[in-house]
Amino acid sequence: MDAAGCAKDNCAFCPVILCILLLCCTVAFTARSCYAAATSSNSTQASQLQKLADSQQWQKIIALAEQQPAKSGTLSADLQFYYGTALAQTGRMAKARQVFQQAKHRWPADPRFPVELAGVEFKQKDYSQAAKNLRHALRLKSADSAYIEDFLATIYYLQGNVPAALKHWNRIGKPHVVNIEDDPVPKTDPVLLDRAFAVSPASTLRLPDLLTTESRLGLLNVFSQYSFALQARPENNFDLDFRNSEKNGWSGNKWMALALMLRGLPAQMVYPEFPNIGHEGLNFSSSYRWDKEKRRIQADFSGPVFRNPKEQFALQMDLRNENWSLRQSFQGPAPPLGSFNLRKEAAAARFRVVESGRWQWSSTTEFSHRDFRSVVPGPALPAGLLFAGDQLKETLQLDTLFWNDPDHKFTAHSHLVSQTGSIWSSPRHTFEKLQASAHFRWLPMPDSDDYEVDERVNVGKAYGTLPFDELWALGIGGDNDLWMRGHIATRDGRKGSAPLGTRYFLSNWELDKNIHDFGLFRVQAGPLLDTGTMHDAIPALGSQKWLWDVGAQVKALAFGMGVSLSYGKDLRSGNNALYVTFVHNEE
Repeated sequence: MDAAGCAKDNCAFCPVILCILLLCCTVAFTARSCYAAATSSNSTQASQLQKLADSQQWQKIIALAEQQPAKSGTLSADLQFYYGTALAQTGRMAKARQVFQQAKHRWPADPRFPVELAGVEFKQKDYSQAAKNLRHALRLKSADSAYIEDFLATIYYLQGNVPAALKHWNRIGKPHVVNIEDDPVPKTDPVLLDRAFAVSPASTLRLPDLLTTESRLGLLNVFSQYSFALQARPENNFDLDFRNSEKNGWSGNKWMALALMLRGLPAQMVYPEFPNIGHEGLNFSSSYRWDKEKRRIQADFSGPVFRNPKEQFALQMDLRNENWSLRQSFQGPAPPLGSFNLRKEAAAARFRVVESGRWQWSSTTEFSHRDFRSVVPGPALPAGLLFAGDQLKETLQLDTLFWNDPDHKFTAHSHLVSQTGSIWSSPRHTFEKLQASAHFRWLPMPDSDDYEVDERVNVGKAYGTLPFDELWALGIGGDNDLWMRGHIATRDGRKGSAPLGTRYFLSNWELDKNIHDFGLFRVQAGPLLDTGTMHDAIPALGSQKWLWDVGAQVKALAFGMGVSLSYGKDLRSGNNALYVTFVHNEE
C-alpha cells in the first residue's frame, strides 16, 4: 500500500517537470532564433556595406552610420570599420582617426582597426604612431600579415631606419636589390672589398647579411665612417648605396692627416699612422708620448689574413717607462702610500675572426718583461708586492650582439674576456683575470638620431697573484679604460691616484643630444652618471665604498673621431674633475 501511494505522489510532479522542460526548450529556441536573426542581420549588413564600398559610395556609408542613435556602442564592428574607411576616403582624416581609435578600444582583438588607424596616421605623416599600431596588429596574428609587414617596412624606410625596414621586408621575401652603388668609389682593392660584402646585387637584401658586412668592414678598418641607404627604383626594386669616407694614409687630405697625427699634443702625444697601405687593408698605427712621468711608445700593424676580411692578424709593441705614486685622491690632501718606477716591454700577436654580424672572437698572445725601480714601500705597497721578470699571457675574447631590436633602435652587445698569465719571477706566479661587460645603446627618436642613450656595465675578478700593473683601476686617463669621470687616474702626471684592485663593478650611463649637426661634423652634449666599486686584499688600494660621479660632457665628432670634454663630480669627496680625451665615433 505504501509503495503504491508513493508512486501516486510522484506522478503528481510529472506535469510540473514537463512544464519546466517545455519552458527551457522554448527559451533556448527563442535565444537561438534571436542569435540566428542577429547573425543574419549582421551578415546582411556586412554584405550591404561591402557592396557600397566596392562601388565607392562613401557618402551612403557615412549616412547609414550617422543615422544610428548617438549612444556609444550602437554601431556594429563592420559598420564602424566601413564608417571610418568612408571618412578617410572622403578626406575627413581627423574624424576617421577618432572612429578607428574608438573601435580599436571596443574590439581590441580585431586587427582591422589598428591597421586602418595606421593608414590614417600614415596619411597624416604621423609615422611613429602608425608603426606602433602596425606592430600591435602583427601581435594579433592578422590574416593580412604580409600587407602589414610591407606597410611597416615602408614606414621604417621613410624614417631612414634601414635595419628595421629589412627586418620586416625579409619576412615576405623583400627587398630585391638591383645594384650596389659606392659613394664615392673606394680605392681599396675591389677584390678585398667584394669579399667584405656579404650582400650582393640582384638578390634579396637580408638583415643578417648587412650586419655581417658591417662587422667585416669594421674589422677591415679602412673607413673612418660608412653607412648604407636604400634608394627606390621602379617595380618595387632598390639600389643599396654604400656611403663611405675612406682612409688612405697621406694620399687624401694631407691637412686632415696631419691634424689627426697631432691631435694629442695637449697630452704630449703624437699619433703617427698610415692606414690602408697600398689599398690592401694593411694598417699601421702608433703613438709616442714624451711625458716625463709616463713615457710610452706603442705600435700596431694589422691586416686581413690572406686577403680575407673575415680574419685579421695584428702585431703589437708596447714600451713603457712610468712613475707611479699611490694616493687615495687626485687632488687635495692625500699623502703618498707608496711609489715606484715601472719599465715594461711587451710584444703581442692577435688573431681575430668575424663569424657573423652577431658574434666574433679573438685570441692574443703577449710576451712581456717588467722591472721596478726606485721603490718606496708604504701602506698601499707592502714589501714583496712587486715582482719583476718575464711574463707570458694569453687573452681570449668573445664579442656578441645578443639583443637587436631595430624597431625601437635598441642594441645590446656583450664582451667576455679571459686572461691567463704566468710570470717567471722569484718565485713563479700565475693568475687568471675574468671580465664581462655589456653595452646598451638606444636611439629614442624614431625618425632621427638627435638623442642617444648609452649604458655600459663592467664586472671583473682576478685569481692568483697579479703583477702590480695588471691590477684594474677606476678612473679617467692614465691609459685606463674603466672610466669614473669624477676620478682622474693620475696626479701631477703620475699614475696611482685611482682605486686599484682585483675585483670591480662599474656602470657608465650617458645621454647625448645633437646640438649642431653639419653632416660630417657634429657637436653633442648631455649628462652622465658613473657608479662603481673596487676591492683588493690591501685595503689602501681599493675604494672601500661605492663611488658615485655625476656630471656632463661635450663631444665634437668628425670623420669618425673626435674630442670629448667631460666634467665629473665625485659625490663622496666633493672633488671636481675636468678632462679632455679623444674618442672614436662608434656609428
